[in-house]
Amino acid sequence: MTLPTGTSRRQFIKTSAAVGSAIALSGGLASRAYAQGSDEIKVALVGSGGRGSGAVNQLFNTKGNVKLVAIADAFKEKSLKTIEGLKKQFPDKVKVTPDTIFEGLDAYKKAIDTDCDLVVIATPPGFKPQQFEYAVNKGKHIFCEKPVAVDAPGVRRFLAAVEESKKKNLMVGIGLQRRHENQYQNIMAEIHGGAIGDIVNQRVYWNGSSIWFRDRSPGWTDMQDQCNNWYHFIWSCGDQICEQHIHNLDVGCWAKNAYPVKANGMGGWGRRLNGDGKESQIYDHTFVEFTFADGSTMHSQGRHLKNSFTSVSEFAQGTKGRAYFPGVLEVGGERKKIDGKSGHGHQQEQHDLIESLMAGKIYNEGEYGAHSTFTSILGREACYSGKELTWDELLAKGKNWTPGIDNWNWNTMPPAVKDANGAYDIPKAGDYDPFAPLAPGLGGVNQA
Repeated sequence: MTLPTGTSRRQFIKTSAAVGSAIALSGGLASRAYAQGSDEIKVALVGSGGRGSGAVNQLFNTKGNVKLVAIADAFKEKSLKTIEGLKKQFPDKVKVTPDTIFEGLDAYKKAIDTDCDLVVIATPPGFKPQQFEYAVNKGKHIFCEKPVAVDAPGVRRFLAAVEESKKKNLMVGIGLQRRHENQYQNIMAEIHGGAIGDIVNQRVYWNGSSIWFRDRSPGWTDMQDQCNNWYHFIWSCGDQICEQHIHNLDVGCWAKNAYPVKANGMGGWGRRLNGDGKESQIYDHTFVEFTFADGSTMHSQGRHLKNSFTSVSEFAQGTKGRAYFPGVLEVGGERKKIDGKSGHGHQQEQHDLIESLMAGKIYNEGEYGAHSTFTSILGREACYSGKELTWDELLAKGKNWTPGIDNWNWNTMPPAVKDANGAYDIPKAGDYDPFAPLAPGLGGVNQA
């Protein structure tokens, strides 16, 4: 898979080949093969929300002798709820003790420091670069949910840690589960074999209804409130285009075997929540035109809006035909159904990860996880600014949305702060500068 030319090619490694390619483990913990039914694979969960508990549930459903030995979350009650739910289904697989339940913004370090083999990172995306880096430094295998960052500095930090993970022969799985669904794999094999010719345009969608919102608890600091209600802040979730629409953008880049060199877009906040803008900082609709090095384009729609057109899908137009992902090719007026199964990726990605560990082999998905994340960030920043942005410049110089994150605590002022009218500053095209540092005090969305 190719990257845009220029700064990013000089500074960063090329994207890895197709998922599932493996290299033999060697040295230390990584040299150990986990034979079926014998050696335990001890898991530490960092981030015990719905996706974290789901990933552990799916790990328990694999052939491996998987045990949960530690859990960390900013809020202990979430961990206790997750443990209770997992014990009902898998009473013999939950080996967490009171001493291995950790809470707070530094809880991830304590969980990773336990005697675990595999770390599952399923926290809000703004925290993932530091947590991934820490797990790599500690020599742990990792499954990290998408997206892996919310800004260019986070992506650079993540990619640097990916390089270290490869030196240590560590497993790195990324939660872009379509890559593990055999129907997607089969249609991609056809496309890469030339079935529809050269791709000239793609359309990708994540148009859905509204999302959850969590009320603030009495006595909480702003940091506690935003960590709990993380989907509504740019610094923590990266906006809907990163948090959810990344899946469809990843499919488009996978089909092209390339990443876009530039993007322009538009979007805004129309009917977010109560309609007054006070509770949420992110957009509820985006539209982006991504351009690849060969001049082909990918058009992206992302939306949270009730009573409107909904679609979570991808389409590709080639010089010989078109693809309707994941199951149909159309060439010469004839439709061909693609064999395979889709929609089972969350479970399959854990089957693949554990079976590879048991066989004493690894694969590393960190690069395409970071590059697909940055594709989402490129689109978001183009929408926020109203400008055409290039991959190379934004990756090298883009805004840091989590300054000083390694030293945050519950009393730290978060990057999003309400203004004098009680509303969060929302990016405004024409005013927003994607390269200006955040200004202290007001979240700095529209200020240098």
